[in-house]
Amino acid sequence: MNANRKGFGNRLFDTGNIIFLSFIALCTFYPLWHELCLSFSSVEGAYRGGLFFLPRGFNFQSYINVFQSSYIWQAYGNSIFVTVVGALTSVFFTALTAYPLARRHLPMKNGAIAFILFTMIFSGGLIPTYFVVKETGLINSLWALIIPDMLSAFNVIVAINFFRTIPEEIEESAMMDGASPIRTFLRIILPISKPIIATILLWEGVRIWNNFLHALIYLNHKSLFTLPLLLKQIIKGQDEAIQTGQATLANPEAVIAATIIVTLVPIIAAYPFLQRYFVKGVMLGSVKS
Repeated sequence: MNANRKGFGNRLFDTGNIIFLSFIALCTFYPLWHELCLSFSSVEGAYRGGLFFLPRGFNFQSYINVFQSSYIWQAYGNSIFVTVVGALTSVFFTALTAYPLARRHLPMKNGAIAFILFTMIFSGGLIPTYFVVKETGLINSLWALIIPDMLSAFNVIVAINFFRTIPEEIEESAMMDGASPIRTFLRIILPISKPIIATILLWEGVRIWNNFLHALIYLNHKSLFTLPLLLKQIIKGQDEAIQTGQATLANPEAVIAATIIVTLVPIIAAYPFLQRYFVKGVMLGSVKS
């Protein structure tokens, strides 16, 4: 009998797993598909409600209404700015913090790591954080969505475990050739740390792009709204995108669905470029060496 041939029980288990995971994937994917079909549906088709498997009365009117609003372009620019700047600064300062703490001979590193872990368990809370942001003059500033969350304790711990997998001989060899610690970090360590950099970029990019609560608390001027906050305004029916003279040509529900799709497309499009590093970065950064 072939030792590599799976028994009936293993095949049954694999089949059950495939069916179960396919069902979970379908349940996860359908809400997005529903919004996509709704966004391309006519007024009559959208008002019928129910399950959507294909658009009803296919048209682009909802997207025309969305893109005719000047606020959608402002929100896009604001979201892109805070996501790109926030993710890049988070990656840089996370690596800058984690790399020294991954070295064996750093004095008092255990105390520093314990302090970082403490911040994961205890925080000041929403109201004290708001007053800190207010006193630093960041209210009604896009930097309020970047600076307060620039450094994540969780990301630092994951990055520390990743940097521990890099042989210290690489650093020692660079220093023997005359490279300073900063030059070694920037020119050698960061280029070979693409998996963890891509992983943190993806985590932070998704978090910042979808950051609704902080935008709601810190931003009051509509010219500073990000896409999640603008979407909230559209759902409440307060945005000009569904209060124009063309509002009768598109169902507000279809306009909301179109805005959701427009909001999701950039972050979904970025994932394939980071995916090849993502799994490796998570695995290496999650195992303590």
